[in-house]
Amino acid sequence: MADKVVLYSYFRSSASWRVRIALAIKGVKYEYRAVSLVKGEQFSDEYKKLNPMGQIPTLLIDGHCLTQSLPIIEYLEEKYPEPALLPKDSFGRAQVRALAEIVNSGIQPLQNLRIIKQVGEGQSEWARHHIEFGFKALEAMMANTAGVYSYGDQVTMADVCLVPQVFGAK
Repeated sequence: MADKVVLYSYFRSSASWRVRIALAIKGVKYEYRAVSLVKGEQFSDEYKKLNPMGQIPTLLIDGHCLTQSLPIIEYLEEKYPEPALLPKDSFGRAQVRALAEIVNSGIQPLQNLRIIKQVGEGQSEWARHHIEFGFKALEAMMANTAGVYSYGDQVTMADVCLVPQVFGAK
């Protein structure tokens, strides 16, 4: 019997949402364990044994504990290659990873409440400026790669990252 797949997640987390989308696309059944960021459950000693950063998502799979959404998605891609979230060719994979990384490091942190609180006075305007900059860069890059989706005509890891971020930017 295969080990149970367990996702530690928070319903409003864009990083967790990415992993939930990838699991759904891959058809992987999993147990959902809610971690309330509002209550600070991610900082409990028990949870930090799984994820020392005190962040979500965390995925338990194959006897392993994985953290950070993009490495989790890459693991799922290698373990469950179909349907593919990365193109077959190396250039296409690099392009999709670049699009995903713009979202992951160029936009998402600026929508993270913990980060915004640290900025202080004028935080909304500051965050909006940088989020818009990230989305403009993403749109410029997608002008050369998009088809039906952000890269070609298949859903990719870039789309898995983009959908939650667009929703969060509203």
